Amino acid sequence: MPAKNETITRKERDPASCWSIEDLFPDDGAWSAAFEALGDLPEKVTAYRGRLGESAGTLLEYLELSERVELELDPVASYAMLRHDEDTADPDHQAMQGRIRSFLTRLSAAASFERPELGAISDETLERFYREEPGLEKYRRYLTRARLGREHTLSAAEEKLMAGFGQVSRGASEIFTALTNADLKFPAAVDSGGAEHRVTNGSYVSLMASPDRALRRSAFNALYGVYGGLRNGLAAMLNVEVQKNVFTARARGYGTALQAALEPNEIPQSVYHNLLSSVHDNLDKMHRYMALRKRAMGLSELHMYDVYAPMAPEADRAVPFEEAREYVLEAARVYGPEYCRVLESAFTQRWMDIYENAGKRSGAYSSGCRVHPFVLLNYNNDLDSAFTLAHEMGHAMHSWLSAKNQPPVDSGYVLFVAEVASTCNEALLMYHLLDRTRSKTERAVLINYFLEQFRTTLYRQAMFAEFELKIHTLAEAGESLTARTLCDIYLELNRAYYGPEVVLDPGIETEWARIPHFYRRFYVYQYATGFSAAMALSRRIRQGGEEAVRDYLKFLSGGCSTDPVSLLKIAGVDMSTPEPVNAALALFGELIGEMESLLY
Repeated sequence: MPAKNETITRKERDPASCWSIEDLFPDDGAWSAAFEALGDLPEKVTAYRGRLGESAGTLLEYLELSERVELELDPVASYAMLRHDEDTADPDHQAMQGRIRSFLTRLSAAASFERPELGAISDETLERFYREEPGLEKYRRYLTRARLGREHTLSAAEEKLMAGFGQVSRGASEIFTALTNADLKFPAAVDSGGAEHRVTNGSYVSLMASPDRALRRSAFNALYGVYGGLRNGLAAMLNVEVQKNVFTARARGYGTALQAALEPNEIPQSVYHNLLSSVHDNLDKMHRYMALRKRAMGLSELHMYDVYAPMAPEADRAVPFEEAREYVLEAARVYGPEYCRVLESAFTQRWMDIYENAGKRSGAYSSGCRVHPFVLLNYNNDLDSAFTLAHEMGHAMHSWLSAKNQPPVDSGYVLFVAEVASTCNEALLMYHLLDRTRSKTERAVLINYFLEQFRTTLYRQAMFAEFELKIHTLAEAGESLTARTLCDIYLELNRAYYGPEVVLDPGIETEWARIPHFYRRFYVYQYATGFSAAMALSRRIRQGGEEAVRDYLKFLSGGCSTDPVSLLKIAGVDMSTPEPVNAALALFGELIGEMESLLY
């Protein structure tokens, strides 16, 4: 029999539910013309090789050129990425993405002299340049960041080689993306009534949330059966990615890959270690939650395919996109009228690509283009999708406010603060929904979801971060990361985090093989730290009135105008201490207690 929920093609999508990519270029032909116009930019950049320290005027000319390059490149690179992600199997858009990536590698190689030359300018000379050329003040923060870790900058020739290595170094990530988004096919999952359901990377989590246990078990086995059969090849990919990170760190003289990832973003390594330490100190709460889940679901054994399922009655209520949109707009009213005006325009002007189609990139993201942010969703008409919408619109508004309030050179922001804006929106949506309900059953549904946010965003991402740290440490010690090694580490982490109440089903040890974030070095920890900061800020916004909102919007408008820890201090939270993570985990314990009282 045909599988349920067959995914439609891109051409069958209602254009009203697709993003307004024409805001970048009217068609692929216009993109090609703009791409061709970029052709001599690398040569223009190269003309400044060896000259950045010769005078204040020359340095200003180069920085202004670099800014123009970024502004011209932004729509071209964005369009190629968005078109590719609409349908990753489309050969024309695969070629488009390949062309822009090749160009970016050429441009990176052309500008490879920048960091070593900027680093070679003495502090005294640079201060004199600021006095001689006031226009350089606009770029002070950029120059400060560019000169960070000058001891890790290589010679101009070596930097050129490293830049050329860039395209090759993305090989493992690109193969993983193509394999998991376009090529992997999974057997259909069968529910308790014998009906088949299509399994994709995009549909898997919603299948795991089904109240039908037979369907959950079938989907789990279907997905991990395929990944398990490819574990050796996927382990080889991840091994190449990790070895690349280790090589790059050592080539630049860093002690570890973790230091190489965090230091250029001005994040103390203590933040990473504080997170893991605090989570380990609070694993008892996670184990208590699993025990509650087992009891609430009436199970003699709680399996890994059970941990996403609703444990509260009627937790599978449908949430159409139109309803979710209204929830998100209502929850955002606390930010004030200007924020809400822009947020509403994001819906009416089609900033987002809402529903899944065949070949579309899985998951969700927000891309902060200069014309306006673009948001990719795979909306699935459920509560989780509603919170994903709030999450991604938090990113989008962060990008919009930073672009509006900062010059282009300072409008971007590092990943460490990115997850705060998105998760704060989720928290405010949760509080809004809790405030409006008078039903004990609905409150249990929402608390169930809130508890799951803690499990999946704080505990689970911390577990990913610990896995990532462990495998990089092994690679730095000269170990090869085989499938067996990766599976053993991952299984032991699941045992520690989920505790004795959960049966670790065969297949879960290969979950690492499907996590795309492992191809972005030391990225996932920021979900957990961002979640912790967001819990603190959402409470402050609700309790602190106009001053708290003003501080928070100042943070959202800050771009990278100062270091990320200082930006968060402006908003009212200090991530240099363990306190935000510990406070978030204390709230998790309180929510478990409330859920127990609601159910029993």
